Amino acid sequence: MKRSVLFIVLIVVAITLLLFSGKYFSKGGKAANVASAAFQGASDAPAKGALAPDFTLKTLDGKDVQLSSLRGKAVLLNFWATWCEPCKIEMPWLVDLQKKYRMQGLEIVGVAMDDSGEKTIADFAHKMQVNYTVLVGSEKVAQMYGGLDGLPTSFFLGRDGKVVDTALGLVSESTIEDAIKKSLATSGATNTAAAR
Repeated sequence: MKRSVLFIVLIVVAITLLLFSGKYFSKGGKAANVASAAFQGASDAPAKGALAPDFTLKTLDGKDVQLSSLRGKAVLLNFWATWCEPCKIEMPWLVDLQKKYRMQGLEIVGVAMDDSGEKTIADFAHKMQVNYTVLVGSEKVAQMYGGLDGLPTSFFLGRDGKVVDTALGLVSESTIEDAIKKSLATSGATNTAAAR
């Protein structure tokens, strides 16, 4: 009897840890609540309502993409890595949400923040059937966005390029979708680069 109770308790603990692993997973093994506090307190992390820091990064096929060229679109800027387990859970949701909201003006931009090399990132993105832009990240861009102590980290940008919402760690698909809807509802000038 005692063994079965102990077994049930262990199962419950294991399931609970799995469910919340996204909230506590971050690079370097730091707890996400610590990373979240650092993220929220970082003076260089863009706050809600602030213009997202502009940058130019390369796609996996070597093309330059400048964030400001996407003005007029709602942008989900998602920082991730191939080794990030919560990122692997989130990516199929992003694929589905890109399909669902692309025609309404959503542009998901995934910024790969690992040192595994472009081929590894490209193979991983292909395996995950990623249908959105993937950029190769840099430490400079990471610092512009508060240091990114936890992954995934997402910034939801309105059509005007301002931060509408943020998410650190794994959040539910419905939370991501709600933030996308808020981003799509913002107004912003459309330019020819954003209308592509």
